[in-house]
Amino acid sequence: MATSAKEQLDIAAALVRLYVFLAQYLDRCFDEAARKSYPDSELQGHLTETRRQLMEILSVNPVVKNKLSQECDRILALGATCLKGAADATTREAIQAERAILKSKTIALSDLVAVFRALE
Repeated sequence: MATSAKEQLDIAAALVRLYVFLAQYLDRCFDEAARKSYPDSELQGHLTETRRQLMEILSVNPVVKNKLSQECDRILALGATCLKGAADATTREAIQAERAILKSKTIALSDLVAVFRALE
C-alpha cells in the first residue's frame, strides 16, 4: 500500500512529538523548574496519546513497533526511578545518554518534517 506524502509527514511529526515528550519527561529528573512549569498529568496525557497513535501506525511493522515500545519503556522506567529519588550515578548517566539520543533523533526528524512541509 502506497502512503501519501501527508501520511509520511504525519508519521515523522508524531515521532518528533513522542521524542520531545520523552525528553521533557527526562528533563524533569534534573530540573525542578521543568517539573513545576509543565504539570505531570498533562505531560503523561500527551505522552500516552502520542505513543498510542504511533503504536497503531507502526502496527504495519512489528519490528519497529517493538523497538519503539522498548525504547519508551526504558526511558519511562529510568525517569520514574529518578523522580522517586532513587537515581544513583549509573542511572543518572543512563538518563543523560538517553537524553542525548533523543536530542539527535528529534533534530534529524525535525529537519525531515521541515523538508516534507516545504514540499507541500
